[in-house]
Amino acid sequence: MKRLPILLCLSALIAIVSSCKLDPEEDAWEYYEDWRNENLTWLQQQAARTNSDGTPYYKTVVPDWDAGAYVLIHYFNDRNATADNLSPLYTSTVDVKYKGQLYNDEAFDSSYTQTAYGDSIYRTKLSNVVSGWAIALMDMHVGDSCEVLIPYQQGYGSTGSGSIMTGLTIPPYSALKFHIKLVDIPGYEKPAK
Repeated sequence: MKRLPILLCLSALIAIVSSCKLDPEEDAWEYYEDWRNENLTWLQQQAARTNSDGTPYYKTVVPDWDAGAYVLIHYFNDRNATADNLSPLYTSTVDVKYKGQLYNDEAFDSSYTQTAYGDSIYRTKLSNVVSGWAIALMDMHVGDSCEVLIPYQQGYGSTGSGSIMTGLTIPPYSALKFHIKLVDIPGYEKPAK
């Protein structure tokens, strides 16, 4: 008889625990906690990365319109050589070549399979992309090539996204890594004075 109350309590506990499974959509913050923490740790490590001379490897770019937003950029080219080239506005249409990856180097998108606007060119308005892209591209000049790290808040946020190209789902709270080359700004409009 002493076992019956213990078995009832144990059965109730098992029922409670099994009903507490987290739903990825309704409980995203808790469900993706490990993923979110891995992404945040990686991004913090990259932000602290330095060149051999001790200077920061990445430049932190904060847009004028949102002091709490940022991206990390490492340029591969000599920026002095492109300093006089055009730089896009938020309303600009840009031609870029890019490759997108998650923090763990898993590829999720690339322009290198596209040919509509030229070899590997992706054409878009800055106002149609994640804010991290807009922040990065507005810092670039035509001809610049860089690696851009985007925190989840300036990427796909707490909802994530799917990729048409690969079918890969970008989980919520994903930091993103892009290699981007700004090829052109077709129909460049001059800023209002």
